Amino acid sequence: MIAGTELASASRPAPTETAEAMQHIVVCDDEADIRETLREYLQMKGYRVTCVDGGPALRALLEVESADLILLDIAMPEEDGLSIARYLSANHDVAVMMLTAAGEVVDRIVGLEMGADDYLAKPVDMRELLARIKAVLRRGVPRDKAGPANDNNGPRTAVFGNCSLDIESHRLQGPDGADIPITSMEFDLLKAFAEHPNRVLSRDQLLDLAHNRGWEPFDRSIDIRIARLRRKVEPDPAKPQIIKTVRGAGYMFAADR
Repeated sequence: MIAGTELASASRPAPTETAEAMQHIVVCDDEADIRETLREYLQMKGYRVTCVDGGPALRALLEVESADLILLDIAMPEEDGLSIARYLSANHDVAVMMLTAAGEVVDRIVGLEMGADDYLAKPVDMRELLARIKAVLRRGVPRDKAGPANDNNGPRTAVFGNCSLDIESHRLQGPDGADIPITSMEFDLLKAFAEHPNRVLSRDQLLDLAHNRGWEPFDRSIDIRIARLRRKVEPDPAKPQIIKTVRGAGYMFAADR
């Protein structure tokens, strides 16, 4: 067993939702009672769950196995969740949902800017937590596992300046062919732009297209995500020419660029 890691007990009931049984959720929280509560509930809903007590144990776990989603506490004594989220965004293709007692908007914005896919303040309502987990995981399901419903809709690749987005594999590649790390929300935004080139999209429309109606239209999360994407695809993020701001209206992907 990895130090600081708690594996699911073999004596627990078998998952009842087979569609989700293979999805692996990691709970990273320094409070043992919270870890156990989340583990019991999510196991009951059919997920495979591993609990870790902080950043070192989480890093060690991800060295030996993958995860589909990480529930990450912000306020931890040795390394805070914001630092861990920054590391995950740069090094692992995994969805991150932040859980914290801090419910202020500024804390949520900072968490999202660090690469989190969603944010929920403690104490959490378990039904809302489950719904948000399902929504985040749906965004991260590869197309070949998600079914054929949308196979013929939209482009399979899109060019953003010197970068290329492979919609089938959810990969953004730079001009040298190297992968550029993106979160599932960033991928959804790029995909929305690729499917609506040279068209102004309001923040509200982007929330719909990126499957994030849980966030309010006035939430700054869209602006933060766009700023992060510009740092990845624009030659000069301070003077964006690929993802343009249309004052008072929203954003536009200038495909002819």
